[in-house]
Amino acid sequence: MTQAAPLSPLVPAQQPGLRQWIDRWFAPPEADSRRTTWPALMLFLAPALLVYAALTAYPVLRTFYNSFFTIADIEQSKFVGFAHFIELASDKTFWAAVRNTAIWSALAPLLDVATGLLLALCLYAGVPFSRFLRVAWFTPVLLSYVVVGIMWVWIYNYDWGVINAALRAMGLASWAKSWLGDPSYALGALMITHAWKWAGFNMVVCLAALHSLPSEVLEAAELDNCGWYEKLVHVIVPMLWPTLLNLYILAFIGKMKVFDLVWIMTEGGPLWATETVSTYVYKRAFNWNTFDLGYPSAIAVVWFVVVVGFVVLFNVLFRRRERLEY
Repeated sequence: MTQAAPLSPLVPAQQPGLRQWIDRWFAPPEADSRRTTWPALMLFLAPALLVYAALTAYPVLRTFYNSFFTIADIEQSKFVGFAHFIELASDKTFWAAVRNTAIWSALAPLLDVATGLLLALCLYAGVPFSRFLRVAWFTPVLLSYVVVGIMWVWIYNYDWGVINAALRAMGLASWAKSWLGDPSYALGALMITHAWKWAGFNMVVCLAALHSLPSEVLEAAELDNCGWYEKLVHVIVPMLWPTLLNLYILAFIGKMKVFDLVWIMTEGGPLWATETVSTYVYKRAFNWNTFDLGYPSAIAVVWFVVVVGFVVLFNVLFRRRERLEY
């Protein structure tokens, strides 16, 4: 009769304990697998999730909650339901802010992208002092809105600003305007300032896209005796169209939330000519005599839904375009 072989001492006789479970959870993934364990994943994500929950998710949810109350102070609040949202329908200042923000969001990105493309084409064509101009044109991107706003307030000054001084020196004193004090010119002046700041960013992106264009297509256009204008309109711009569209969408979404530059230069004036939704929310929350966080929260909620709606719309349009092309 043969005797059974004893159990190997390497095989544990009892169930794995807490230490074995912890070692198994945090064990490195196998060589042929890219997956990791959930506890290890959550360990690295927890700090970022906590910061996001405290600084983004909670303020958004709290704003939605406050929009249904009249909050006279932090300790007292009165539930009013949808009264704030109904009041928005007859708020003329709110609709003026919506109009200004819509104009800014629709037209200003065109100026930003067109200026950036023009500067990129100049560098791509090899204008003199291109290295210096590349740095000089990109420098405004590095400046803060405070610096840019104060500097352009001086430039637009009616008495000693650079623009009016240059017009008077050329004998065009009748063209001198109070650029930030006239409701007819204030919004356009802010758009030009914003385009000056962000043209360098669009220039860098467009220049990178220009250098990535296939040289065979450009050489074929030159062999067909295409002039610079024809090559730009019929060859370069169509191939850059996805890049230009992405830049426009990014600028559009950013300008839907514009606040810094407007507040520094005009504070929404004159006569609400440059009032945006963001500046109006700030004024209703902190600058008016009545302290009430309920009504400005309702404005913020409405505009939050509008911005998210445009983001979803752009995503749907991009997906449809990709399906059609590929």
